[in-house]
Amino acid sequence: MLIERAYVDRSEEAVARTGDRWPWTVPCVRRLAEDGLKFGAPVTFLVGENGSGKSTLAEALAEGFGLDSYGGSAGYKYASSRTPSELGCAIRFDPTAAGRRMVRGPRTRRRGFFLRAETAWDALARERLSGAPEMMSHGEGFLMAFREKFRQPGLYVLDEPEAALSFTSCLELVGVLAELSRGGAQIICATHSPLLTALPGAEIVEVGEHGMRSVAWEELGLVDHWRRYLTDPRAYLRHIIG
Repeated sequence: MLIERAYVDRSEEAVARTGDRWPWTVPCVRRLAEDGLKFGAPVTFLVGENGSGKSTLAEALAEGFGLDSYGGSAGYKYASSRTPSELGCAIRFDPTAAGRRMVRGPRTRRRGFFLRAETAWDALARERLSGAPEMMSHGEGFLMAFREKFRQPGLYVLDEPEAALSFTSCLELVGVLAELSRGGAQIICATHSPLLTALPGAEIVEVGEHGMRSVAWEELGLVDHWRRYLTDPRAYLRHIIG
């Protein structure tokens, strides 16, 4: 692991104390500003409904570490029109011994990758991978990035990586994340996937109106809904289609 805790720098957080404008009004951001976010495992999943703030949180953590919020590798800046967010600029980290040189050293020492579903295709095409992303499906391009870019210790922030992946490809991603974490990397992943969040040993943080809280996989609402839906789809669909 590289970081033990993320928090908001109080010297840059006057707006957070007032709580009168976005993103400081988002419950999970407000909780981050008040208490910080501790990381107890090499892999942390952020889970919540659309609009809960999990992607906002993931993007800010990536920016705070020096990853371009557009997506891509640490130190690889090509989205020059995109400025860091107010939250991203205020994020600070308590590093582990292994992560101290990256977190407290110059930007060039930082290693990692930020993958977001909305811009992943363009980000992959701009980086020099051995294949040609334009000749692949979205899922194939994602997996190529996982295999080629997710190799060395660093911070890897993923925002809904399952968006372009099949069931089998998601299983492959679980294997990549497990291998990466064993090699000293740290992963933070915002997701809706009950498959990804089942990774053994991972920490799951559920975000919502309550702010943030650690939960077990079996306690996740999305796991319960998927289990019940696959058991009896009609119990759900009758309320949707009559």
